[in-house]
Order: sequence, then structure tokens, then C-alpha cells
Amino acid sequence: MKRLLNTLYVTSEGAYLRKDGETIAVEIDGTTRARAPAHLLGQIVCFGQVAVSPALMGFAAAAGITISFLGYSGKLLARVEGPQTGNVLLRRAQHEATKETAALPVARSVVAAKIANQRAVLRRHLRDYPDAPGAAQIDACQRRLSDAARHALTALDLDTLRGQEGEAGHAYWSAFAHLIRSADPAFAFNGRNRRPPRDAVNAVLSFLYMLVSLDARAACESHGLDPQLGFLHRDRPGRMSLALDLMEELRAPLADRVCLSLINRRQLAASDFRSEETGAVLLNDAGRETVLKAYQERKRTELRHAWLDERIALGLVPQVQAQLLARHLRGDIDIYPAWVWS
Repeated sequence: MKRLLNTLYVTSEGAYLRKDGETIAVEIDGTTRARAPAHLLGQIVCFGQVAVSPALMGFAAAAGITISFLGYSGKLLARVEGPQTGNVLLRRAQHEATKETAALPVARSVVAAKIANQRAVLRRHLRDYPDAPGAAQIDACQRRLSDAARHALTALDLDTLRGQEGEAGHAYWSAFAHLIRSADPAFAFNGRNRRPPRDAVNAVLSFLYMLVSLDARAACESHGLDPQLGFLHRDRPGRMSLALDLMEELRAPLADRVCLSLINRRQLAASDFRSEETGAVLLNDAGRETVLKAYQERKRTELRHAWLDERIALGLVPQVQAQLLARHLRGDIDIYPAWVWS
């Protein structure tokens, strides 16, 4: 089983990263504030004005450590990575399998698993808080999602499947507000919005989805898959369609659960956000740090993977699913076994 490697998140304004032997040193105002052993890292993610030495870039590329540079809002600006690896025959098989008609079986599995995992979030809330306000609406929604997941497995084409995914998403987000138990008006939720997020809940969700997408892209590349060629998401210049496909199975159990936990446990407050003149609401430095810590902790949670029949860290699920997809494309297994959280 692949080891769960850490991600080094650097959020301090003006930080400077350099190579120090086999470790990565983080300097702020000329003082070394932290060190991280390189052999334990899979990614380095830098937010805002963070500088990286050329020596470290070369070292990281050779060691297979990706360095990502993100803006303050979490938008990916650039990546530094080493030579692309992977079997050309696997990529050819992926190109053939992602054509419109051939892509449907994998896309069906992805959407059905995504909807089933959204339903699991709702069911866990009903189990833990059966008498909480909105229980009737949540129960009705989880029943709709149960039907939607079954219908997704028999969709006749990709457009129909995408429509079913959209309808299930609308139902899920209509019930999501009832999962928020905080009475703080700063966390009022009136539906999903993005680009830019216009409230605190959507700011947290968008930030977490960005983190999941980075992990999904890294998983695709580490198993020789082309992250731009997806089954469900349409091809678009610059879009990491396969990474987006892979993260669909993880949105609810990883990102949505972290978001709800942070808000319901009052680990986030209105002071952790800032508003832009454009109407965007974004996490500030303190808020980002809180979310990053919770996300890393969630990734270390162990669960049983049904297909492998063994316990693994949640953060390894993207790697496992990328590996299973590669095996399916090579013909080692007949179907792609999408991950259903249980």
C-alpha cells in the first residue's frame, strides 16, 4: 500500500523556502521557523507571496515533490513538477476510453458514488441528531438521493447523467442548511455559490474543494494517468477533467464533513473571513490555517475500503482510486469500482 505522504502548506506572508540537506526549511524574516523532511512530503502548497529557492525547485522536481503556487483566494496560479511519468500505452487506453460513448460506464460509477456519499452525509446527521430541526426535510432528501444514485447507474448517455447529477446536487444543497447547527448568522447558508463564494460557508467549501482537487491531480499523475482527460467532465483547455472526476467521490465525505465539523464545533468564527469589494467572501490567514489543520487531520482518519477489504487512511483514497482506474484501463479489472463511503 502506498504510504500517505504529507503536504506542506505555507501560508505566512513573505515566507522563503530553501533546501537544507535532505530537509526543507521555511524562513520568515531571515529566521528559520520550520523544517520538514523531504522524504515525508508529496506536495508543497504555497499561498500568496511565498518565495522558493531555485535549488529547492530542482530538488523537489527530482524527488517527485510537486510545488503549487496559489493566490490568496485559493486559485491555482502555477505548479513546479518534474518529468512526467507513466506508461504511454496506459495513456492511449485512457484516450480511447474517454471518448463520448466509451466514457459512460466509468462516468455512471463516479456519479452514483458521488450521490451515495452525499446521501451518507445526510444519513449520518439523521443518526446523530434525529430530533434536530429540519429532520423531515433531510430524510426526504436522502430518499431522493437514494433513487438518484440508482438512476445514475442506468443513464442512457452522458448528458442525461449530467442532468441527473445536477438534480441530485440541487436536492443535496437544499438540505445542507439543516446540517449547520451553529446559530451564528455569519454561517447562514442559502445554497451553493462560487466564483466567487459570497458567504462564509461557500468560502470554506470552495477552499476545501481546491485542496481535494490538488490531491486528486497528484494521484492521477502518480499512477501515469493524464489528469486532463476525464470521463464525466467535458474537455476544456486548462481543465483537469480527470482530477475533477476523481474528486467527485470525495467531496462529501472529505470536504463537506470538514466544513460542517468546523462550523458546528465553533472552530471558525466571523473573524476568520474577509469580504472583498466584488462581493466575494474569503478565508483570512487565521481561517485558512484552521481549515488546513482540520483537513490534514481528516485525511488521517482510517476507514475500510470495500474493494480492497482493508483499512486505509482517508487521504489515500484518491491514490487507491487512481490505481484502480489505471487497472481498469489496462484491462486488469472489468469495471471501475468507484468509492462509496460507508
